[in-house]
Amino acid sequence: MEALANIALRAARLAAAHIIKAYDRPDLIRVDQKATNDFVTNVDREAQQIITEAITRSYPEHQFLGEEDAETHENFHQGSEQPLWIIDPIDGTTNFSRQIPHFCVSLACSIKGKIEHAVIIHPVTNDEYVASRGKGAQLNGRKIRVSQREQIAGSVFACAGRFPKGPVRDGHAKLCEAIDEGDGNFREPGSAALELANLAAGRIDGVWIRRVNLWDFAAGALLVQEAGGLAGDFVGGVQHFKTGDIVAANPKLFKVLGGLVREHLGPHATK
Repeated sequence: MEALANIALRAARLAAAHIIKAYDRPDLIRVDQKATNDFVTNVDREAQQIITEAITRSYPEHQFLGEEDAETHENFHQGSEQPLWIIDPIDGTTNFSRQIPHFCVSLACSIKGKIEHAVIIHPVTNDEYVASRGKGAQLNGRKIRVSQREQIAGSVFACAGRFPKGPVRDGHAKLCEAIDEGDGNFREPGSAALELANLAAGRIDGVWIRRVNLWDFAAGALLVQEAGGLAGDFVGGVQHFKTGDIVAANPKLFKVLGGLVREHLGPHATK
């Protein structure tokens, strides 16, 4: 395993251990609302601190971009010379706060504007996803690949993100209807990072995620890529790291799903 990926895995394990202790003791969880349907807990903040401290001990010069602070994306988009760690201490905070066992620790390392290493840990199942650019993706130490399904029928899809009332929600409803009419299945479990990890592992076949932040999908996007999947934005391009809109699938389904997303959500895509 690459040295930085190993450090990331160790840091994420420490955070996951802290998170699962609180998950088993809901009386220890304090929830604050940042915006409508956007929550943060004391455990998010504590887990992020655990990760940053663990990495800083080995690499004091590295930089951090986390969900629970006021940083911007500029260091990533400007291609920072120093490694930049992109942290989502709990992706799926609402699930975590309600004791729904679908959330994860998501950690990615960017160097000169490219995601080079990724770790996602599901604290409840102890599933550990790890990827390094050009080295493939692993789940619990075993190599993983995206599925080989070729058509909507029988495939399983997941979505995440924000679909506000109006044209966007109408487009999303039509997309879901198209999947349903094609005899496909779709889920909205509540963790963008974990949906991408499940796609990389071949557990689901396609994902669309709208209007999310870099930390929500940076690690998952590399996992999908290294597991042989494809990803893009909602208008047929590859600007998902800038727009926060991402569609991803195995190569055989990507054209089909990408076309449906472009048709129904493309007109309302992030500018």
